[in-house]
Amino acid sequence: MILRLITLALLAMSSLAAELKPTPSPEIQSALDKAIAKVTASSRHTNLAHEIAITAVDLSGAEPRSGSYRGDLRIYPASVIKLFYLEVAHRWIHEGKIADTPELRRAMRDMIVESYNEATSYVIDVLTGTTSGPELGDAEMRDWSHKRNAINRYFESRGYKNINANQKPWGEGPYGRERIFVGEKFTNRNMLTTDATARLLTEIVQGQAVSQKASAEMLELMVRDPFSPTKDPDDQSHGFTGPAVPPGAKLWSKAGWTSQTRHDAAYIEFPSGKKLVLVIFTVDHANERDLISTLANSVFSQLNITTHESPKNVDRETSRP
Repeated sequence: MILRLITLALLAMSSLAAELKPTPSPEIQSALDKAIAKVTASSRHTNLAHEIAITAVDLSGAEPRSGSYRGDLRIYPASVIKLFYLEVAHRWIHEGKIADTPELRRAMRDMIVESYNEATSYVIDVLTGTTSGPELGDAEMRDWSHKRNAINRYFESRGYKNINANQKPWGEGPYGRERIFVGEKFTNRNMLTTDATARLLTEIVQGQAVSQKASAEMLELMVRDPFSPTKDPDDQSHGFTGPAVPPGAKLWSKAGWTSQTRHDAAYIEFPSGKKLVLVIFTVDHANERDLISTLANSVFSQLNITTHESPKNVDRETSRP
């Protein structure tokens, strides 16, 4: 009986720890507000303040401290959603709900490192027991939709709010049952907030996502090198937060990019010892390569972190992370 009570207490503590949120910090909030005001005031876009959302979490101290700007706004996340699928995959491998196979590991790696939509499609199939294909009858579609929503039910059980994580990313499409599922007017699209994304990334960085081992494996897939030579200035290392990262710092991230959105979920360790999770979503600025790095640079500056200038913007279409 005593052993059972201890076990229940430990489970309760574990559940509570999983739902702990960073403490709102007036200092970080003030820095964030000043950084955004500075960038929006100098921007040629008069509506920029309504086209961005940012959440910052300082992990330098004993407890996480945070600030956010429009952090609870639901925004189409592009490939940033793949970070959520990665965490679920690790969780269900850990719990024995899905098999840990070489093919699944290959897909998880390609989903985050290369941001391949095909790899993500395979991961979602494994997680939910669903597959894409022709239209289904009403009863079959209801059953299929319930299975596909398993990921949403998981995050709801973890206390995540205001998100939708049930769709495959597409280059062209969707078709068939996937087109029906997303809704006639795409009302069932994937949606995230910068607050929810920052929470997940913070849990990964702190080793609280599934386990220390699983968190480390997830973080390893997010390693970026913004200082390496590149022929593609729009890759995940160089086209998002990377240009704002000062020499000597380390960067981990997952970017997302479509014809309408450009996002990044980043974790940076600075030479000074500062550790920062910074999630930036932008809408209607997809080809403005320097916007995220400019915002990040401004945040770093207001937090008294060494920065350097971001490169000038060059509009360009390429493959999307």
